[in-house]
Amino acid sequence: MELLNKAKTGKKERPVKVLQFGEGNFLRAFVDYMIDIANEQGKFDGDIVLVKPITFGSLDRFRAQESQYTVQLRGIVDGEPKKISRIITSVTDVVDAYEQYETYADFAKLDTLRFIVSNTTEAGIVYDDTDRIEMNPPKTFPGKLTKFLYERYQHFQGDTDKGLVMLPVELIDDNGVHLEACVKKFAVLWKLEEAFVQWLDQACVFASTLVDRIVTGYPKDEAEALCAEFGYQDDLIVTGEPFALWVIESKKDIRAELPLPDAGLPVIFTDNQKPYKQRKVRILNGAHTSFVLASYLCGNDIVLESMQDTLILNFMKATIFDEVIPTLDLPKEELEAFAQDVITRFHNPYVKHSLLAISLNSVSKWRARCLPSFLGYLEQEKKLPAHLTFSLAALLAFYTGSEIRDKALIGNRDGEEYQILDDAAVLEFFAQNSTGETEAYVHAALSNQDFWGQDLSALEGVEDAVASYLKQIRALGMRKAMEKVV
Repeated sequence: MELLNKAKTGKKERPVKVLQFGEGNFLRAFVDYMIDIANEQGKFDGDIVLVKPITFGSLDRFRAQESQYTVQLRGIVDGEPKKISRIITSVTDVVDAYEQYETYADFAKLDTLRFIVSNTTEAGIVYDDTDRIEMNPPKTFPGKLTKFLYERYQHFQGDTDKGLVMLPVELIDDNGVHLEACVKKFAVLWKLEEAFVQWLDQACVFASTLVDRIVTGYPKDEAEALCAEFGYQDDLIVTGEPFALWVIESKKDIRAELPLPDAGLPVIFTDNQKPYKQRKVRILNGAHTSFVLASYLCGNDIVLESMQDTLILNFMKATIFDEVIPTLDLPKEELEAFAQDVITRFHNPYVKHSLLAISLNSVSKWRARCLPSFLGYLEQEKKLPAHLTFSLAALLAFYTGSEIRDKALIGNRDGEEYQILDDAAVLEFFAQNSTGETEAYVHAALSNQDFWGQDLSALEGVEDAVASYLKQIRALGMRKAMEKVV
């Protein structure tokens, strides 16, 4: 079969408006996908150049296909399993920041450039005082960006119309704030003139963003069949779910320059993304954390299997709608619509999400994702949230074992061993306490302030309720104990 390329896609060349640090699956199935739709509808009219910002890896596949590739979204749409395929033509070229430094650096002088998108992993937005402006390029992403912006500032002689909009999607809170802070630290470290820092403030925008889409990447086992279906060879296929959300928080209004909502895309511009972050963490992530451990001990292995288990599904729904949503600030209708989307996503037949994979570091996850809802409900309703309380007992049941082997605590599900993965100190605690008398175990766990940031045993009724639930789990098994709650 013929390899996908620009001639085959009939690509229309547009002015380069976006320089994207990172050529990975997520950006290509999320940002580049959205821009492709906006281009098709005549809303954006801009191309993207991908930058490989690290030394390892190869751009050979991109060059062979002239950066053209297919995204296939798979999931439940309007109640039915559906696959949506789209050839992405919004990417026009790729460049290696190390092997093609001069070509990469020349984009700083490009008049049409307006946006910098990045996904350099959570560890990418860092300040390192050993980084140097003399390096071509500097080693850190913020270092690269600082030098790039400085050379643009110099080339356009400080013209405030030539600033850039930074759109980082790295999964850290306030990613734009952190990126801006790093850039300004490098400006000081490298003794760049004060006028450049003023230009950053006046001409540039460092947006903080929140992104949401499961991207499953290259479908290795299905690639041959998919190419036969497409009628062309594509070695850059990316698969993901249909659901997407991009929340962009910025001090300056950039909606007119990035009119993605006008193309019907799920992009929200705001001056405060925190309620949307809270919504995602407490409903989407919190739902996962509240049911996965109990579901695993009920005999399920993946999320889809859990959703097909009526007991688990009803437990999760009650947790979200009765105990989590009442503690959140956004309009109830909006929260319930998001929750319904979450439930639909969990039913995705194309995603095999392992419960044990989700169980990693469940203690810190429960603290971040479930405890705020638990405490909020307790304060608001003056009573314990039954399902979240049970999920805490389920966590203690899951984290039961006395042997640590290969850096994992060994649990037991109906005679079958499973690995409990968490920080070493957490595993040591459970190895020493979890197999003892129920009341003593519950007290030791709930009073451990390193786990929860406070002494949960001091809250009225919590210790007795968790101990009661755990006794039922140990005596009856997880499923029969859950049935009493649901």
